[in-house]
Amino acid sequence: MILTFHEGACVRAQAGDTTLVFGPVSKDSKNFKPTNFGADVALISFNHSDMNGSDEAGRGDKQPFVISGPGEYEIKETTVAGFATGSTYGNDPRINTVYSVLFDGMSILYLGALGDLDLPGDVLEMDPPDVLIVPIGGNGTLNPAEAQKLAVKLEAKIVIPILYDLPRDSAGKAGEKTLKQFLKEAGEEDSKPVDKLTIKPRDLVGKENDVVVLSA
Repeated sequence: MILTFHEGACVRAQAGDTTLVFGPVSKDSKNFKPTNFGADVALISFNHSDMNGSDEAGRGDKQPFVISGPGEYEIKETTVAGFATGSTYGNDPRINTVYSVLFDGMSILYLGALGDLDLPGDVLEMDPPDVLIVPIGGNGTLNPAEAQKLAVKLEAKIVIPILYDLPRDSAGKAGEKTLKQFLKEAGEEDSKPVDKLTIKPRDLVGKENDVVVLSA
């Protein structure tokens, strides 16, 4: 599986000829630039232009299967379970769907624009995720300290922060400071951004809350 970051809450996961995209940026976003993916599956956690760009998830004749709410789904040998949580991202309280995804033999827990540390019991009772994708930017989502606290609670093997590149977070700090604060909370101040993360199940052995920062 290859993971890449495309601004905001948008992460692409690829394995073989299958592409998933989480939180694609809409062309109406005022904060981030959209990307056309040609994805097979688009997962929309939160109905905001920064992360609901299902139209941009396709490319030409290739349009994705769109998942946009709680429930159970199975497509292209990928299983997805969505759970309703809350967020006030963009100052408008709405349902945020947390997605648990089994893809390429590994589990991904994508928290979207999660704004509350109290996850549904079904999520907390799951096995620790191989990859946790967590918002850290405030603005109605988790702040750096909350994000790190939840990552430790979930016992994720790899932690990937998102929504750290907003122009300003709820405390008025620039995105770079937000990321630095999260890395400090995680004890990973020396972590350097990488263009992509390529992982196989065997690469996860012995990992515990390893932070990987993906650059856009």
